[in-house]
Amino acid sequence: MKIFGREPALVLGLVAAAVKLVSAFWLHTSVNQQALVNTVAAAAVALIIAFQVHDGVGAAFLGFTQAAIAAAVGFGLHWSPDNQAVVFAFVSAAVAAYTRTQVTAPVLAPALNRPTAI
Repeated sequence: MKIFGREPALVLGLVAAAVKLVSAFWLHTSVNQQALVNTVAAAAVALIIAFQVHDGVGAAFLGFTQAAIAAAVGFGLHWSPDNQAVVFAFVSAAVAAYTRTQVTAPVLAPALNRPTAI
């Protein structure tokens, strides 16, 4: 799944870096405003992924989790980047565990090669 030919995490990282760059040199936005822009970007990417994968409940949930963490930190939650990563890793693992039970491969696995009698 790609956005503009890139992975979604890269797109969000670029948006976050661009927000910081613009804020540092031109607009001088507050930390809360930067968090709001990053939250909106994360939510938008989550929706794009959900539509592109057609059954993107997991992708949307992960995106909104990321957006919620960004918003909470931006508006005063005092979590270190390590704490944020641990929470997001747990949510990612939970979504992956659930998704694994819900999907099947789109193609049949090749038949096993059985030895033949000579």
